[in-house]
Amino acid sequence: MSLNSPWRADFPGILALEAEGQTYLDSAATAQKPQALLDSLLGYYASGAANVHRAQHLPGERATRAFEATREKAARWLNAANSDEIVFTRGSTESLNLLAYGLEHLLQPGDELVVSALEHHANLLPWQQLALRRGLRLVVLPLDELGQIDLQQAATLIGPRTRLLALSQLSNVLGRWQPALELIALARAQGALSVIDGAQGAVHGRHDMQALGCDFYVCSSHKLYGPDGLGLLYGRSTALAQLRHWQFGGEMVLQADYQDARFRPAPLGFEAGTPAISAVIALGATLDYLASLDQAAVAGHEAALHAKLLAGLAVRDGIQLLGAPQLALASFTVAGVHNADLAHLLSEQGIAVRAGHHCAMPLLKSLHLPGAIRVSLGLYNDGADLERFFAALDNSLELLR
Repeated sequence: MSLNSPWRADFPGILALEAEGQTYLDSAATAQKPQALLDSLLGYYASGAANVHRAQHLPGERATRAFEATREKAARWLNAANSDEIVFTRGSTESLNLLAYGLEHLLQPGDELVVSALEHHANLLPWQQLALRRGLRLVVLPLDELGQIDLQQAATLIGPRTRLLALSQLSNVLGRWQPALELIALARAQGALSVIDGAQGAVHGRHDMQALGCDFYVCSSHKLYGPDGLGLLYGRSTALAQLRHWQFGGEMVLQADYQDARFRPAPLGFEAGTPAISAVIALGATLDYLASLDQAAVAGHEAALHAKLLAGLAVRDGIQLLGAPQLALASFTVAGVHNADLAHLLSEQGIAVRAGHHCAMPLLKSLHLPGAIRVSLGLYNDGADLERFFAALDNSLELLR
């Protein structure tokens, strides 16, 4: 089965890497970009760059319209109630730090913040440091043998002192959907806010914020086939209203004098300074591109590729998968082989994978591992990419064993 990708030609970077003899299997770290994004970036700069929201001239009005059009597109992509529930940030990491600082005033010593054992550092450290600053208790939800948050234990750990639940929708190490709906419901029953890290999950399928029911959802443009240095923070209107401002500067001010100031509500109140205008506009073009695709065809292609990846790993001796991945990626170790050595030999053969702790060091420590190899897939990958990977893997293991 060839598993050809009908979208491969839409990604010039993939074609350029292929021409160099490179096979890119690291899309969970950052995805390659479609031609639509490149055209948008060039079009914005070539037609005359201008700042947004504050100019009365034509270039400024044009930039503002395109900028705010992306906010509308992002709201549709996530099925937010309205575009004012979308805040532009520099990425998931900044969004989560914004929330940790913006919600701090609601918390008292002894309150509990709940995370899971699989969190990326970006969705662990802001809450960890908040707990240290405010004398809070950080509660960690354990995983079952499949790498999924244990709902039975979660029901006992999310309790009357819980003020906030923060968890990843899809693990960047274990590649498994987490039971977000059930966990959000547990948090809501205790009157707690919920934060979902969708950095990995947002890339796969459309996600309905109103159906999901979380208070906040974050994702990163660069993983969503968009430009880097840009993120989306969705917040339910009532939840956004509880945030305190954390950065101060131009654009977010309603009224200011030398002694005091009043600030705009979300979204502009949390977008101080000149934003990443070209990146936001280019993300709009990327969302248009993604929305034009046959979503069932994309999901079917990704599922078939993932099945081929898992099958190929399963027939090779000494390979141990981490958890039970469902889509997009697989992390594994090889008995007697250090992950860094294997990644180096794969790279020498033109195979780009990720090695290490994947910014989830506590998870890897809990598994008693120094690191793992991660192969991650994008909609542009095809069966030939995996065949090259398996050939390079066999060559590497022959040398290392």
